[in-house]
Amino acid sequence: MKIKLTQGELKKQRDALRQYERYLPTLQLKKQQIQLEILHQQSALRERERVLSEKKRSAKDWSGLLSEAPGIKKWLKPQNVITGKKNIAGVDIPVFEHLVFETPEYDLFLTPLWLDSGLSALRDMVSLLEEIHVIEKGISVLNHELRITTQRVNLFEKVKIPGAKEAIRLIKIYIGDQMTNAVGRSKIAKNKIEETGLEEVAL
Repeated sequence: MKIKLTQGELKKQRDALRQYERYLPTLQLKKQQIQLEILHQQSALRERERVLSEKKRSAKDWSGLLSEAPGIKKWLKPQNVITGKKNIAGVDIPVFEHLVFETPEYDLFLTPLWLDSGLSALRDMVSLLEEIHVIEKGISVLNHELRITTQRVNLFEKVKIPGAKEAIRLIKIYIGDQMTNAVGRSKIAKNKIEETGLEEVAL
């Protein structure tokens, strides 16, 4: 982009530089906060996956009993997923709270004794799976925002700020040269006037 070599453009570039240098630390802080939250969410994800894995292992001991209660599946399907929001540097990510399940209705005398505890354990696993899904969604949102913020930081650091500084340098050189030339022309004019004056005196 061609810049105008004028005092007005010099002021414009200086104002722009001040704005870029004031905004850059905010962007850098946002980038840092998002990076830290991604690490935190990834740690939480690994922990929930570990807990789910342990629950699955312990369920192997009694999972064969599920054939005694074929209708149990309908009580494992969540009616609603309750989530909240967490704001990280202006970015909203979902936070898992709990699942709402249908209240099971069955005859206590006709169903196996293990059904209550088995149903509770299975619902815990379904909840953990949903929580993992919500955490992954949050990490995806944060990664997207991190890419955008990093691009903006790079734009300011590598393009906008160096560009404004270079424009200011070129304009100052040009204006300085113009002033030097003006002084030189003024001296020449003054010398000519003085020489003319001397010639008139000599005559």
